[in-house]
Amino acid sequence: MSLALVAAVLAAFGYAAGSVLQSVGVRGGSGAAALARSPLYLAGLGCDGAAWLLSLVALRRLPTFAVQSLLAGSLALTVLLARVFLGSRLRRRDTVAVLLLVAALTVVGGAGTEQPSPRVPRAVELGLCAAAVAVSCAVLGLRRGGSAVQAVLAGLGYSVAALGARAVFVPDVWWHVVGEPVAWAVLVGGIAGTLGYAAALERGPVGPATALLWSVEVVVPAVAGFAVLGDTVRAGWWPATVVALVVVVGCSAALADAQPAGP
Repeated sequence: MSLALVAAVLAAFGYAAGSVLQSVGVRGGSGAAALARSPLYLAGLGCDGAAWLLSLVALRRLPTFAVQSLLAGSLALTVLLARVFLGSRLRRRDTVAVLLLVAALTVVGGAGTEQPSPRVPRAVELGLCAAAVAVSCAVLGLRRGGSAVQAVLAGLGYSVAALGARAVFVPDVWWHVVGEPVAWAVLVGGIAGTLGYAAALERGPVGPATALLWSVEVVVPAVAGFAVLGDTVRAGWWPATVVALVVVVGCSAALADAQPAGP
């Protein structure tokens, strides 16, 4: 197993733990001040931060669709952890969805061979920067929106961050990357995703919010990766990959209906 693949799998575990910790943390009160005093919420952010750094490692060597799909495996882990720690109900259909999701992610992981990060045209770099700004403005401008709206915006923010991490040029003197516009798009997109996801958890249960988040994070980077970043699939794996991606999205939708614990 390659280092990039190990990083993606570990990141999925980190995101799952972060989702549950943040969900518990936001129950102590909403607003930045209350969240800043919540040890569990801050621990969840720490898990997300570590997972995000691991995902950056994976994105430098694996195509975007493979990394994002593997990270979506955190949804199955989130649902299972929510069952244990939050009292969420796990029905038979949820169990089937989790098993199918794991099988689909295995196929996607096998389809994504290691590929060096691409050098993209300036137009793509500017597009990523514009998308990061647009998503950030939407997150801030729609703060009163429901959980689903914020979850979708969070998914878009993280999608921009993932695409940027794949596309950013890292100079030989690595810290010179701060001068790359796409590096700032990664940061801005990640912050927008974090704020949007926090708002989604404040307004709704962790299962549906996380399902919407990852559905967006699988579809958008996959399409954009194929279209503008030159991501490729292992020879002969296209049919299986397409089916697996559809299964990932379908299972995410099924798991979004997982019932939260009662008040």
